[in-house]
Amino acid sequence: MRSARTPRPSRPAGPQPRPAARLVCFNKPYGVLSQFTPEGRWQGLKDWLPISGVYVAGRLDADSEGLLLLTDDGRLQARIADPKFKLEKTYWVQVEGIPDEDALENLRRGVQLKDGPTRPARARLMETPAGLWERQPPIRFRQNIPTAWIELAIREGRNRQVRRMTAAVGFPTLRLIRAAIGPWTLEGLAPGAWRQLQGKPEDLLPPYNSRP
Repeated sequence: MRSARTPRPSRPAGPQPRPAARLVCFNKPYGVLSQFTPEGRWQGLKDWLPISGVYVAGRLDADSEGLLLLTDDGRLQARIADPKFKLEKTYWVQVEGIPDEDALENLRRGVQLKDGPTRPARARLMETPAGLWERQPPIRFRQNIPTAWIELAIREGRNRQVRRMTAAVGFPTLRLIRAAIGPWTLEGLAPGAWRQLQGKPEDLLPPYNSRP
């Protein structure tokens, strides 16, 4: 006697919706790497973020502070991190000296670096950021040399680019804080704090910007 076959489960017709994506906004303190594993004298993200399964979308140097994004969605990670999408990143930069309008205009036009000219940027002098926290360790001040803050927004992601840009116009960077990446900002995040957004990947994706 032939045994009855177990019916196979039917598959829903048509494309299946993608699972919800996670996006983590983290205010990275000074001295923390953009990786979960510590290395040498630098801490890793695992010392600050009690979550797993997410990956950095756009690195931030250990000696820089501010907004770091992490996600579990590859498409969202690429849209944030890949320079071809020209997602604007805004930095608060404390520099040695007081930049004049010529220096700011050079930053706006783009400066010549060893790896080629930078794209046009937004640059302006700003007051000390409201609610700014003390850095640990503090920056080293040079006696009798003033400092100033610049808001600098770029659409590239070269290695240590902001520091090289300010040095190229004669004003070395003393402290660097990433304040925003596209529509995401540091607002409401103390150093070491984080928040998680969740939703459809297409809803979290920032718009593509075709500006040069």
